[in-house]
Amino acid sequence: MSLRKQYLSHSYPTLGQAGFTLVEIMVGLTIGMLATVVIMQVFSVFESQKRTTTGSNDAQTNTSIALYNIGRELQNAGYPLMPSENSPLECTTRTYDTTGIGDIFPVTITEGVAVAGVSSASDSITIRYGDTQMGGIPNEIKGVNLPSANDVQVDRNFGCRSVGEIALIVNGTTCAMTAVTAIPAPVPPAFEVITLNDTTAAAITNGAELACVGAWNEVTYAVNNGNLERDGTPSIAGIVNLQAQYGISATQNSNRIVQWVDATGAWAAPSVANRNRIKAVRVAVVGRSDQKAATDVTTACSSITGAAPTGLCAWD
Repeated sequence: MSLRKQYLSHSYPTLGQAGFTLVEIMVGLTIGMLATVVIMQVFSVFESQKRTTTGSNDAQTNTSIALYNIGRELQNAGYPLMPSENSPLECTTRTYDTTGIGDIFPVTITEGVAVAGVSSASDSITIRYGDTQMGGIPNEIKGVNLPSANDVQVDRNFGCRSVGEIALIVNGTTCAMTAVTAIPAPVPPAFEVITLNDTTAAAITNGAELACVGAWNEVTYAVNNGNLERDGTPSIAGIVNLQAQYGISATQNSNRIVQWVDATGAWAAPSVANRNRIKAVRVAVVGRSDQKAATDVTTACSSITGAAPTGLCAWD
């Protein structure tokens, strides 16, 4: 008997290898880094544009609101001082009592005082007006201290309606302002009576004209610490400069503007004649965003007096 060895042979399939080579990893990292750089660059440009747009919009909005507020009160300036034959605008002598009344100039510009490093200091504007709803209709004074002290008799009381109103008395070129303290019952048969806080002013005599102007407002706009202030109270943020000029006519009786002047020299404290030549006021405000620009957005101003200065020059 013969013996045989028998072998069973079986082959298994070879499994595939998975993964990246070092070269592939390096290429992938390089592409990823390039993509990251591009994304960051696009983001940086977009963010810069967004900041510029947002900052410009904020500054533009703030300056628009500031100009609107100033312009709204400028439209009331001088109300209800009537340019009549016996006008308070012609007064060369003015008396005010102790009730805290200021001046009657409708608008006063105070030129800014330049400081080191500031080429054009900010101006301030003071606006004055009454708020009566009766139009400041004048009443002729027929008697003083009648029937009692500080009483004035007028032919007809057209405009004085409440205690605390400011009475403006005009007598030629002499004016006085005082407060109404009482409005007694009419004195038969013709006269009405108004009681004043003070009747000692030279203007308060028979024949003078008395008009009630309501509450006499005196409002000052100025720039301080990056804010537009109204009577010392911050009202609009982001305002860094305010400039104003008088528009003047050639004569008092003309309304045609022939020149714009700063509140300097003769116009720092204008005479009555010059004051009545003031027919308009123009105002400019500069707003600045709180968001700092990444780079300089303007070049330096080469001159504030040259004919064609380069860079940002706000004022001539």
